[in-house]
Amino acid sequence: MDWQGQKLAEQIMQILLLAFAVVSFVAGYVLGSFQMMMLVYAGGVTLIALITVPNWPFYNRHPLNWLDPSEAEKHPRPQVAVSSKKKATKK
Repeated sequence: MDWQGQKLAEQIMQILLLAFAVVSFVAGYVLGSFQMMMLVYAGGVTLIALITVPNWPFYNRHPLNWLDPSEAEKHPRPQVAVSSKKKATKK
């Protein structure tokens, strides 16, 4: 799953959780059943997990291009410059 796919999965999850919370509350209120409300919400959470958790192909639309290992050996990592100068203190 690429970065855009993770963002999409997060957005889908948040929107659907909110939608199922509203639908389950309305269903429970209309039917007067707390159990029905919880069953509708649990079914929604299960459905959302099936949509967002697996690595579906539409989450991989923007794959990352990794550097080839042989190419990485040709280009060494940049060295961090360490300054040995210390601030002078006044006595």
